[in-house]
Amino acid sequence: MESTSSSTKKILDLNGRKITLIGTAHVSPESVEQVKNEIQNEPPECAAIELDSGRYEAMTNPDRYRELDIIKVIKRGEALLLLANLILSSFQKRMGQNVGVQPGDEMRAAIDKADENEIPFELVDRPIKVTLNRAWAKNSFWGKAKLLAALISSAFSKEEISAEEIESLKKGNEMDSMMQELSEFLPTVKEVLIDERDQYLASRIWQCKNSGGQEAKSVTAVLGAGHLPGVQKHLEEIADGREDSDTSAIESVPPKGIVSKILGWTIPALIAALIGAGFYFGGKNMGGQFLGSWIIWNGLLAAIGTLLAAGHPLAILAAFLGAPITSLCPLVGVGLVAGIVQAAVKKPKVRDMESLADDAATLKGFYSNRITRVLLVFVLSSLGSSVGTFVAGASIVKELTAKIISLFG
Repeated sequence: MESTSSSTKKILDLNGRKITLIGTAHVSPESVEQVKNEIQNEPPECAAIELDSGRYEAMTNPDRYRELDIIKVIKRGEALLLLANLILSSFQKRMGQNVGVQPGDEMRAAIDKADENEIPFELVDRPIKVTLNRAWAKNSFWGKAKLLAALISSAFSKEEISAEEIESLKKGNEMDSMMQELSEFLPTVKEVLIDERDQYLASRIWQCKNSGGQEAKSVTAVLGAGHLPGVQKHLEEIADGREDSDTSAIESVPPKGIVSKILGWTIPALIAALIGAGFYFGGKNMGGQFLGSWIIWNGLLAAIGTLLAAGHPLAILAAFLGAPITSLCPLVGVGLVAGIVQAAVKKPKVRDMESLADDAATLKGFYSNRITRVLLVFVLSSLGSSVGTFVAGASIVKELTAKIISLFG
């Protein structure tokens, strides 16, 4: 088993198979040319591309957003997924504008060059929906908050990145530093976005077939430079028999365990018990006060969140009325209620769908586009209700504790 490497290219000889890993920066003109030259000058039996079917469809069908039904997206529980996708794609697009390329141009170039030379290609990345859902599901509440903050920060960042800085992203020391920072800030996200995908990519690259449906003896894989060390490690372990190429364990969102399901009902049950205790120890006055505090804090902060999202008055009212109820039922969130109302009274138009990707790149665009405004209503109303739950709960506990002490102290 032998290998040769540079900061952007690794050639592996694994059990008689030649696997060439080309590390790219996703908005790099140099990466586009490197990929073209590699496939043209040393044609492999198969080209492996770091894309999944969803991103490939998005790349080849720029009008895909015209068919978007935002209400269905919310009902399916995919609002945060869509928001994350928009933010990530707009961030990459903004970086590419400085160097004259679009995100993923090197992947498109690899596919085009493979087609031109009648070389089969494989999409070897894990579906983005699975990756983002796993990153969300495996995070703690604090981790989810940091992830949202990082996404929002990147969405509206005004920082410009030069061509030289983009090319430096392919260097080992730069990537090592970035991976270390991500690991420290969001270890679970780094595990899902990088480590798991390294394993998945390696497995799919190893399974690449030639035009005859047989195991490809030479494969050129085009992937982000940050994946090169991990993918190489997994490929070598698969070749040595130290690792199975089966990735079924990381191909789905982990279901909630019984403990998580119980915890989901714990806070609502606790709040109901506290309000009941108010009636028991303090009579109608205290019980009514607790109930009113719950309704006001939950409804008011959810309504404020919807207002901050420039929601329609009916959506604000729906958030105010719905939050105290939905907060006691983990099956339905106030974001679902407010978001659907917003989408119903301010129906997205064709121009909102056509300009969605561009509008998602600016704060003004987020508010002017009816689709992204629905997403803002969903997120900010949910955030307001969550804060209201803790504020109201703390207020009720404080008042009840004081009452019990006065009765038995």
